[in-house]
Amino acid sequence: MVKAKTWILKKYFEGFPKESDFELRVVDLPEPKDGEVLVEALYLSVDPYLRLFNRDFIKEGDVQYGGQVAKVIQSKNKAFPVGCHVFVHSGWRTHTLSDGSDLTKLPSNWPKDIPLSLALGAIGMPGLTALYGLEEVLQIKAGETVLVSAAAGAVGAVVGQICKIKGCKVVGSAGSDAKVAYLKELGFDEAFNYKTVSSLEEALKAASPDGYDCYFENVAGPFFTAALSQMKKEGRIAVCGAISLYNDTTPQTCPFPHKTMLVNHLKMEGFTVSKWKHKDEESRQRLLTWMKEGKLKAKEVVTVGFENTPAAFLRMLRGNDIGKHIVKV
Repeated sequence: MVKAKTWILKKYFEGFPKESDFELRVVDLPEPKDGEVLVEALYLSVDPYLRLFNRDFIKEGDVQYGGQVAKVIQSKNKAFPVGCHVFVHSGWRTHTLSDGSDLTKLPSNWPKDIPLSLALGAIGMPGLTALYGLEEVLQIKAGETVLVSAAAGAVGAVVGQICKIKGCKVVGSAGSDAKVAYLKELGFDEAFNYKTVSSLEEALKAASPDGYDCYFENVAGPFFTAALSQMKKEGRIAVCGAISLYNDTTPQTCPFPHKTMLVNHLKMEGFTVSKWKHKDEESRQRLLTWMKEGKLKAKEVVTVGFENTPAAFLRMLRGNDIGKHIVKV
């Protein structure tokens, strides 16, 4: 019998989450039955969507949901031999008992010089989100100009790099000068600090005087309104996130976008990565290939220790770091 540590959602978030919203508990897991496997977490992912969907996926008292990269340590399922690595969305826990239906085996050709933790970042959900948002929703074309908000985030940074691979001009906004410098390192054509510019509209216009064909939306709020006014006719908007709203206790309001959308024939579509799950295996290989070729780069912010998972989550939400936040168990 294995003792698994788990982080329980003790209380739904009110405003910005607190460490006291979580509680550490230990549970006993039985030995795997026929067809089952026992996996041990190596890395946990902490992501903004965990804040967004706080009340949608689980109840108070449940294990906090989230994804992890894990290693199979016991197996009675031939599809998942001992020692193989998997992705599983089993939440903040050190050990998981599974029948295999919720496990995704990581590619067997995973290069030794690429950390497995990137299966939670540029080669995982954030990378797939960027890819599908650009190819399936925006359907970008070479020569187009793409705007990305929260561009230094785990998704935004990959968005910008794929845009360059696809032959697009890409403009990114971020919340610090260090993040803007990072975007330049990644190959963004233009980047600016939205916190220090005197006018969002003027900053967007200066970065692309002719406007934007596509906007990869991650933030909502005043930036969305400013970006909308800079879209070209027939422009497309992919709504991936709305980070500026997640911790509000009073809903924000903004000018209604209807006239701008109507006059400029704009298309706006919200999406989540799971819509194209059937493409994940092939898409993950493409991301992995781009990384091996040096076309895709990624930074990580690593917190060590399962007991520090809530602190890592709160640090991620503060948005002061550069890179994908993970916990090394």
